[in-house]
Amino acid sequence: MTVQSNQESAADVERLNSRSGELASRLGIVVTEASAKRIVATMPVEGNRQPYGLLHGGASVVLAETIGSALAVLATGFVKTAVGVEINATHHRSAKAGLVTGTATVLAITKSMASIAIVVEDEEGKPVCTSRLSCLLRDRPPVLLPEQ
Repeated sequence: MTVQSNQESAADVERLNSRSGELASRLGIVVTEASAKRIVATMPVEGNRQPYGLLHGGASVVLAETIGSALAVLATGFVKTAVGVEINATHHRSAKAGLVTGTATVLAITKSMASIAIVVEDEEGKPVCTSRLSCLLRDRPPVLLPEQ
């Protein structure tokens, strides 16, 4: 097993944040730590609340799927693409303000499937949501260049 350097980790964080997609950007998801075994990201509660002033459960699931899929791709060395095929979530408590932090860890990875565990915690370290994501791993399509 190879040990990832801090420089590689910083490059992975930058790469993941620059390619997080429109929804993750709108929700304010920011990757803060990345390795082939674990990704950590934050998301603000403000702007992601349901009508009762609590963090929307769907926002927690978006955070979970975003970092879980990213971890599946990173664990393959960016060789594969991850397509979520199943996600479950258990909501434990509400969050009303501040940031929540999601931590994704690898449960199992094969040539074609990745299983990832995600825990979303409030600023006190209390679990808000736990989730499990299964991703199909597919070969990355070739990069298409614009027609000349």
